[in-house]
Amino acid sequence: MAFEGGVLVPGVNSRGNGYRCVLPFEALPTEVPLLRRAAVTQLTVWGVTAADEAELVVAELAANVIKHVGEGTPATLVLERRRERLRVEMHDKSRLFPAMQRADCEAECGRGLHLLAAVVADWGAVATALGKAVWCELDLGADAACRRMERAAGALQSYQAHGGGSMEGLPSEALLRESAIELIADLLHWTSARGLDPDDVLDQAQMHYEAEAA
Repeated sequence: MAFEGGVLVPGVNSRGNGYRCVLPFEALPTEVPLLRRAAVTQLTVWGVTAADEAELVVAELAANVIKHVGEGTPATLVLERRRERLRVEMHDKSRLFPAMQRADCEAECGRGLHLLAAVVADWGAVATALGKAVWCELDLGADAACRRMERAAGALQSYQAHGGGSMEGLPSEALLRESAIELIADLLHWTSARGLDPDDVLDQAQMHYEAEAA
């Protein structure tokens, strides 16, 4: 990979019915905005409408490498469009796998994974010859809105089970509403901590909702 004017320029190869882009980078805080920008640029070229969600995923995966593997670690981001899904992979040289667990803001691999799971259709981690790859998949097809509702319901159930939005004595509809508000608030804290503008994220989420609802 090479930097031109501060922007990472990827190489792209077609693979059957999809496209693949490989972006090596150093796990440094200053590199994350460039990596996000390169990913969004490539997804725009592919015509991917989930670029905003992908940007959040890229930022979270890169931040996890910096925090849990170490600053300056060589890592590789792989983007692959597979028909109705976008796959995002983060490869690093550590064999420490992420684990979903109840966690406070300071706990390792805690809340960030819950928020990540609320955004993506599926995620996981696999061992590689050099370490591991953490992968996430985002829906791109016509049924994405239905899948979004299914994911939202699952995310709210998981959120409540891990202590989020626990309001004793509220009717089920009110509890669901308050839990959704608390989950959205946590997501805004998460985006702000990753250097994103919460207002901008909300505006783009509203645009996506209106487009899919139409």
